[in-house]
Amino acid sequence: MKYTSAFDIIGPVMVGPSSSHTAGAVRMGNIARQVLAEPPLCAEFRLMGSFATTYRGHGTDVALLAGVMNLSPEEDGVPVAKQMASDVGLSYSFEEDNLGYFHPNTVRISLLGRQRQVDLVASSIGGGKVEVQELDGLPLKFSGDRPTLLLYHQDAPGFLAKVCRFLDVHGYNIGRLVLERWRRGGNAVALCEVDGKLPPGVLQELRAEIGEVSDLRLVCTNFAELP
Repeated sequence: MKYTSAFDIIGPVMVGPSSSHTAGAVRMGNIARQVLAEPPLCAEFRLMGSFATTYRGHGTDVALLAGVMNLSPEEDGVPVAKQMASDVGLSYSFEEDNLGYFHPNTVRISLLGRQRQVDLVASSIGGGKVEVQELDGLPLKFSGDRPTLLLYHQDAPGFLAKVCRFLDVHGYNIGRLVLERWRRGGNAVALCEVDGKLPPGVLQELRAEIGEVSDLRLVCTNFAELP
């Protein structure tokens, strides 16, 4: 992960106390919520390293809950996220775990909604910056700093060419493109980071035009870049 200014290290505008343990935690929870694309009914958090030993004192538990309820790091509701979870009937749990060879500030977030479920491993790497390490068992890394398309589809020749052609026709520059699959010819997911906002109409058109897309999510922790 690259830092482009001193503000990346100091941290974002946020509800404290810590940019890595609080603001970063909100962002990781928010990414999980955006991937789920619906209100979660149940949330499980498995924390490792310094997250596991300090999460109560730094408010990491509250911050993760705030994120999965779609709050951003600077919102006043972050400190009362547990009460908000109780109000909406969101059940949750926190456990300490060893998740492998990741950054010490790492958490596995498992969310269950009415229609979908999501399991991701993400790390808070300092200054409020985060990086997803795994998504549903795939080594799919992304930060959410830029608008990020997750296109679920059947693995087939020509799929990425269609996506690239569509975005090019609509004037979007691709900053990063990755494809992972659970098995050859089976379910796969393409990750595409783009420069600039993606209006809902463009997303609907992309889904309609590229028939292999079974589901489509837009993820971004920079709320100014969301439609």
